Amino acid sequence: MKQHSFHRRKILRGMLAGSAVSVGLPILDGMLNNSGDAFAATGKPLPPRFATWFWPLGLGESDWVPKTAGANYELPPQLASLKPYQKKLNLFSGGQVFLDGQANDTHFTGVQGLMTGKVSKTREYYGSVDALVGDVIGTGTRFRSLQVCCSGEVRAGWSAHPQSGLLPAEVSPHALYTRIFGPEFKDPNAATFTPDPEVILRRSVLSGITEDRQKLMQEVGAADKAKLDNYFTSLRSLEQKLEVQLQKPDPLASCSKSAEPKQDDGHILTIAEDAMARHDLFAQLFVHALACDQTRVVNLAISNAFCGLRKAGDATSHHTYTHEEPIDPKLGYQVTCAWFQDKYMKALGDFINVLDSVREGDKSLLDRMVVFAFTDHGAPRLHSVRNYPLMTFGGGNGRMKTGLHVPRPGDALTRVGFTVQQAMGVPVSSWGVGSNKVNSAISEVLT
Repeated sequence: MKQHSFHRRKILRGMLAGSAVSVGLPILDGMLNNSGDAFAATGKPLPPRFATWFWPLGLGESDWVPKTAGANYELPPQLASLKPYQKKLNLFSGGQVFLDGQANDTHFTGVQGLMTGKVSKTREYYGSVDALVGDVIGTGTRFRSLQVCCSGEVRAGWSAHPQSGLLPAEVSPHALYTRIFGPEFKDPNAATFTPDPEVILRRSVLSGITEDRQKLMQEVGAADKAKLDNYFTSLRSLEQKLEVQLQKPDPLASCSKSAEPKQDDGHILTIAEDAMARHDLFAQLFVHALACDQTRVVNLAISNAFCGLRKAGDATSHHTYTHEEPIDPKLGYQVTCAWFQDKYMKALGDFINVLDSVREGDKSLLDRMVVFAFTDHGAPRLHSVRNYPLMTFGGGNGRMKTGLHVPRPGDALTRVGFTVQQAMGVPVSSWGVGSNKVNSAISEVLT
């Protein structure tokens, strides 16, 4: 028998500003069997998780494709920020979305095909990959899924239910924090949900559960005590960062509006660095939500596909640069576009890093999940639906091999989504419509 044994659904309760609050706990060693791969109370294996991560406007022409296939390939410069995580990365190149006679509705058709399996002449968008996965692994958690957009656009995400369609994205870190850790509202999923961020300033959630927290720290073993100490320290740090964001930011010199920007209540952001700062907050919140089993499916979008993000002091957006910036004759790519792409890849690397830093028994949180990173185009200058850069991270709880470059020239891009669904346990024998229909997975990456 293990000492200091706890049930995985144990939570800490307390009061905050007169309201009842509860905070979920990460998976502690005391909740697991002696092998660290299943819950002691039930014998059930630790749960798989899934995330999608969207960045706009592709990566470049074909110069992002590694020269060799399989393991130990050399990452191209566009993906250099991901080098520390290469062993847990699968990079897919060469795939395409087949139009089957339909027009390419730029910034939409490609994602419609790769995420829902079909291309249509209308903007029909139902049943995205993450929602299909969520129907299998997410039904027993507080939130079936969580979705956010860093630039502040509620309808900029790509998560869509099979029946009801596109799900709105959360745009405020404070609102997401309150949904996960704050006062328990009757309907936290309501589209009009507007929490009072002053609650966080007056007294933090951790202060509200002080008594229960101190009691737990006295009961757990040394390893779990260290894990909880790191967990609570991380939460406190996150609360402090959110408090800072409640203060009015300085006016943006290049902003076309003369009025000062509002507090970070989820307003639209136009400066890339500001969106990346919000990304880091969302990433930390997602990690806590996944580690505490509040949800098993999360979806993060940097911006909408047209991407109005700009460099500070520059009035031209990333999207406009894809059309107007010439290719540098010496370097062979659009230099400013590459600057934006590098920002996105660094943010993706940060997200992967925090997922990999959370330990769950004998593996990390990243090892127990799949992160599906995608974009809206192949070559952004051409707005093409060919040679898409797609990536997955994580071992899917032992269901996926990692560290591979998998070239699939001319293959249906839906095969990657189909492979991910099979790795996540979705009972599907085929997926897609028309030329995008596939019935076999990419065997190189499945165990």
